[in-house]
Amino acid sequence: MTGATEESAPPLLIACALRIEALALRTGERGGAGGPVTVLRTGMGPEAAERAVTRALAAPAHRDAAVIATGFCAGLARGMHPGDLVVADRAGDGQGSTACEGTELLVKELAAAVPGHTVHTGPMTGSDHVVRGHERAALLADGAIAVDMESAVTLREAVRTGPRPVAAVRVVVDAPEHELVRIGTVRGGISAFRVLRAVLPAFYEWHRSLLLPRR
Repeated sequence: MTGATEESAPPLLIACALRIEALALRTGERGGAGGPVTVLRTGMGPEAAERAVTRALAAPAHRDAAVIATGFCAGLARGMHPGDLVVADRAGDGQGSTACEGTELLVKELAAAVPGHTVHTGPMTGSDHVVRGHERAALLADGAIAVDMESAVTLREAVRTGPRPVAAVRVVVDAPEHELVRIGTVRGGISAFRVLRAVLPAFYEWHRSLLLPRR
């Protein structure tokens, strides 16, 4: 991608699991992308994410796409609040981990796009179920700062199908002191929805950065 022009910009595939996440992204700011953008709703859970991402990246329109896994997550560390953002430096599960690209740029752009919301950076871990209580503490002790069900498999499948930039950005919807039961029906879920609507400019800046010459 060195020396690419805007006309030859790689597509951007933004993968999320839930209908409410896709709604937030599709009703957010749509201008300013560095190339074609697709919001892919994968369905919930690692198996659904793997199937959907594999199918999407096999299509000619997405074969060279950069991939961002996004949506909601559970924060693992005390002091996290609904509406905080997590930028993964890597996303992993029991099958391995995938390094993310452009983490520092995403942190900077998210701070500008969603002022007043804390941006956390660190490892994100995957699970095949909603994590509560003691499981949350165990994952934190293993080094992760957030957990979700789709990011790890989404990024792993993305790089398995070909070399491409990948990233994972999640919005905290619940945390140790702020567990929620149903997304969208409590204050934490509403706050996370509003933050997710606002992240697209940061994603577009990350995407545009792929056009810059690599050193």
